[in-house]
Amino acid sequence: MSDFRSHMEAALNEARAAAALGEVPVGAVIVAPDGQVVARAGNRTRTLSDPSAHAEMLAIRAACAAAGSERLSGHTLYVTLEPCPMCAAAISFARIARLYYGAADPKSGGVAQGPRIYTHAQTHHVPEVYEGIGAREAEALLKAFFAARREQ
Repeated sequence: MSDFRSHMEAALNEARAAAALGEVPVGAVIVAPDGQVVARAGNRTRTLSDPSAHAEMLAIRAACAAAGSERLSGHTLYVTLEPCPMCAAAISFARIARLYYGAADPKSGGVAQGPRIYTHAQTHHVPEVYEGIGAREAEALLKAFFAARREQ
């Protein structure tokens, strides 16, 4: 893949925007097979009073609406934090081809941590997974956010 272009910086920008709203700073970007960004989102669980309004879920919903399909075959998802089990399952259901994530999530992750959704026989589709892309920046955003919360 010599023409690889990371879109993690765009996901980090979405995470920064989420933090500015008082949301946990997680951002996601979905890229179509032609390389165009088709959806972007940051966490909005508090803003929308919706526990499912994780960055990945919002980006998947927007990308599916844009595609007019519940399937995102060939698409790539960039997210700043390892997806939780709910988001990992949605990524599978949407048939996303590739998942790039930044920081590992030992507490709530569902890909390399915890239930490891993609290792289960019941998982219908397993994306290619690449971890650690932009991890330092993503971890720094999360640490700063939670440190500020503890000081309040």
